[in-house]
Amino acid sequence: MSLMDLFRKEERSSASVAKERLRVLVAHDRLRNNGPDYLPQLQQEILAVIRKYVAIDDQDVNVQLEHQGNTSVLELNVTLPDED
Repeated sequence: MSLMDLFRKEERSSASVAKERLRVLVAHDRLRNNGPDYLPQLQQEILAVIRKYVAIDDQDVNVQLEHQGNTSVLELNVTLPDED
């Protein structure tokens, strides 16, 4: 999912929505098993801040931690709802 997906108004099939949710669940599971202890709390605090401004569900947020050499990269993807 890219930044441009936020501006598209196309309908997604239930299969693509289910696939995206499964990817989120797998990523959450990997974070719990391989990530630092503070990562779940960090994710919940980020969710709390975003929810002050936008109504989102837990499955709308994808957090990934990647290791690139000596550096760790935290990637946060948030699917924002369509504005109607």
